Amino acid sequence: MGSNLIPLILLIIGVSTMITTTNCWSESRFRRSIDLTATNSLIPDARLPTDVVPNNYTLDLRTNLDESTFKGHVKIFATCLKSTNQIQLHAHDDLTIAENEIVVREHKSTQEKKENAVQPTDVKIRRIDKLFKKPILVIYLQEVLEVGLIYEIDVSFSGRIGNEEGGIFSGKYTDNKVEKKYIATSFRPHNARSVFPCFDEPSYKVPFIFTLSRPKQFHTLFNTPVEKSTADKESTEYMVDHFAVTPAMSTFTFGFVISELKLVSRTSAVGDNQKPQIKVWARDEVHENLAVVYDKVAKIVKSMENYWGLDFPLSKLDIVAIPAFPPVKSADNWGLIVFKESELQAQGYKTIAQEISYQWLGSWVTPFWWSDAHINKAIAGFLSTLAAIEIDHGKEFDGKWPMTELYMLYYEFSKRYPHSRITGMKQENICSKTELVLRMLNYTLGYDTFKRGMQKFITDREYKTFYSEDVWEALTKQAHLDDKLCETASIADIAESWITKNRFPVVRVERHYENKSATVTQRVYLRERPHDVPERDKMLWWIPLVLIGEDNLDFDNTKPFKWMKKTKELTLNDLPAADKFIIVNPEEIGPFPVNYDEKNWNLLSAFLQTEEGRSKIPVYTRAKLLHDAWNLAYAGDLNFATAFNMTLFIKDERNHLVWNGVFTFIDHIGRHIDMSVDVHRKFEIYVRNLLTPFYEELTAENNENWKTDLISLAKAFLCRAGYKPCIEEAQKVYKKWMDSEDPDLGNPVANQYICPVFKWGTQEEWEFGLQRIINFPESRQESERTYLLKSLAGCPIQSEKIYKLLNLTVLENNGNFTDKDITTIFRMLSGASSGYTTLFHFLQNNFDTIKVRFENRENLWDILISASTGAFTTQEGYDMVSQLYVRRHGEFGTAEHIIEKSLKNIKEETKWSDENLPVIEKWLDNYLKNINTVDEKFME
Repeated sequence: MGSNLIPLILLIIGVSTMITTTNCWSESRFRRSIDLTATNSLIPDARLPTDVVPNNYTLDLRTNLDESTFKGHVKIFATCLKSTNQIQLHAHDDLTIAENEIVVREHKSTQEKKENAVQPTDVKIRRIDKLFKKPILVIYLQEVLEVGLIYEIDVSFSGRIGNEEGGIFSGKYTDNKVEKKYIATSFRPHNARSVFPCFDEPSYKVPFIFTLSRPKQFHTLFNTPVEKSTADKESTEYMVDHFAVTPAMSTFTFGFVISELKLVSRTSAVGDNQKPQIKVWARDEVHENLAVVYDKVAKIVKSMENYWGLDFPLSKLDIVAIPAFPPVKSADNWGLIVFKESELQAQGYKTIAQEISYQWLGSWVTPFWWSDAHINKAIAGFLSTLAAIEIDHGKEFDGKWPMTELYMLYYEFSKRYPHSRITGMKQENICSKTELVLRMLNYTLGYDTFKRGMQKFITDREYKTFYSEDVWEALTKQAHLDDKLCETASIADIAESWITKNRFPVVRVERHYENKSATVTQRVYLRERPHDVPERDKMLWWIPLVLIGEDNLDFDNTKPFKWMKKTKELTLNDLPAADKFIIVNPEEIGPFPVNYDEKNWNLLSAFLQTEEGRSKIPVYTRAKLLHDAWNLAYAGDLNFATAFNMTLFIKDERNHLVWNGVFTFIDHIGRHIDMSVDVHRKFEIYVRNLLTPFYEELTAENNENWKTDLISLAKAFLCRAGYKPCIEEAQKVYKKWMDSEDPDLGNPVANQYICPVFKWGTQEEWEFGLQRIINFPESRQESERTYLLKSLAGCPIQSEKIYKLLNLTVLENNGNFTDKDITTIFRMLSGASSGYTTLFHFLQNNFDTIKVRFENRENLWDILISASTGAFTTQEGYDMVSQLYVRRHGEFGTAEHIIEKSLKNIKEETKWSDENLPVIEKWLDNYLKNINTVDEKFME
């Protein structure tokens, strides 16, 4: 390209881009996304005014690997949309700007006469400032810019190459025992500004012309291919790569890698003529392991192309593997995806598919602002899962998607205060919830309608930005066209009712058997007590009621029987006969649990106890029914006798997806009732009889992966319950450690054996573990000591072991234990009644001494009061804590409010215990009368 042609071509690009940009900006620039209320963004960003918007960038960057520095020059063509006398750009504080060299030029050419471009004229600059505490560079001008004209902004800059995630950073790796360096970028979400001044917002999508220097022995990968390489005039050891002009794209999708990584040889499955041209780059040592990546990427791209009905938007796709890549997630630059080496070597397709999906949705079609990023991530996650299932027929997930994710969300959203203060978790859960809403719509609208709607959405937004409403509008139009949704309803209304709440609903179906009808109600699903959530009665959802009857078990029919259109109650008619059960929301089509009247639950229980019943009800639905029954009972919404009846089919159940949830239920109920000694003892016998035959049958078979996982879970619970073969095995392994010449050199005992020994073993074995913590050498990993300490405190059921640990760490103030260790001990003791009861008595008996010891350690004191008083669940526990509170009133200091809160919570839990423990005990008594126990296999 001749140098004299560059300004003219850039100007043409600028004008053509301006057309796209101004059209984009004119469509309700400040339109509010429905999702903003659900997404408290983690990006406290400074938005730029919209007076001046970019058309394209010409960026020249020069790197110095030895000095870890870079310098460069950026030329931005921009259009004035509104009269202003200033231009604002994003520029990080760490970026050094050559303010005296900044130039602004005005181009007089217009859209109609771009071929008659005239010489640009300089615009005089009044001053240049950086906004206080904001990454914004402001260029103040002496004259007002004219609307519609194009302006050229030239800025020179320099900065340092870091060694951590964000912006431009360097790293090292070893290849064939030789240490190598590399430089890479990670610009998501707003780190481009730390490398060059720019309009660093996702809505600005413009082309880049890019040149980059690199050491001669290195090569550079960028969003587009290298067109030519020339000698660097400033250094004989460097070359300058000139890349093809990029399509219009956001700054966060811009990226490059400078390295000596080698091209992995292609497999026979992928030819040189593959479009896009796929290349995998890695260090020599792992080439053999990564050869299969070509085939994986090709299959994923093909699957995505088939779904979208569109070819991959670029001509090439580089896949890069870097060991110990600093960013938490892959750098999904457009046309260049950088993975951690371990991620590419892992089995399955999901991780790779997730990143490749962003090449369409994120890079090609981009969220207007980060408030819409979660819908982008949710769609990418959902479609990448579909692709992975399509390619390997679901082997990667082994049936666990979406149940594992869904049950985690059920648990979190049913708390009184979801997420607490963990904002990052909240963002992830919003994305997961949105992904489940997409799955629900895929079922209820039908796969073909949903797919056509998504195709319409993306074809309408090519190279543009989008709001979440654009997705819902496209789906609505297609649903109306295909007659899958009534004309008065919209997908936006449905989606909003789910996405804008950090809650899920629970649906109750009360059947009227005499006239084959049912009353359906919805309300907030709350599992954690008390259920005093503000405005819970005002929360309503659009809920699809997909219904299956025993007289027609067609689980392929996912069309809603009826929609609950944000109504508290409705009636269903024409239901099956009184002796037939119904199932609402089979296969977890929607993310909500379902409760029934007692008769319908019992009909389901009886059916599942037959071999025919278990074969006719799919595994997801069997898992759902069991999961819903137990959690609704725990929440106080279902009689525990009914919930226990739903477990009777488990003795003959052999699918791991159903069993996976059982262990959570056992854990939650067991911990809650373990202060009620008689009831807990009977419950443990029930658990033993449930798990022992199942465990012994599995261990006798040839193990598959899922069976290995299930055996491990079953074994852990049986060990906790005192299963003799497990305890004896653990003690045998543990003795080898005790007999070793220097036990502090390392721990030869697998973690699974530690807790059974500390719980059921001798005082001598426990004391040995205590000494290993005291004598723990600095050369070993601290995480090993932490695990040992947690087990030492949290596993024993004998109060003498716990007392000794507390005396040593709190009263004797042993110097081998830090405040962090003591915090860990307190928190571990709060997990079981033997622990928190002993801790309570320890506090009660040594109150004055401990108060003095913790006088200047308020955090420890607060944690002690919380751990020792907050976990009781019975009247006996309430009386103990209440008496301590009255006797020591005014002496709790900073923890006064903590013990008051404990009393309030215990009172709620006492109500639960008073209501449910008699029911649980009565059911267990009846159950135990009719079984032959396996107690001889367990410790006394």
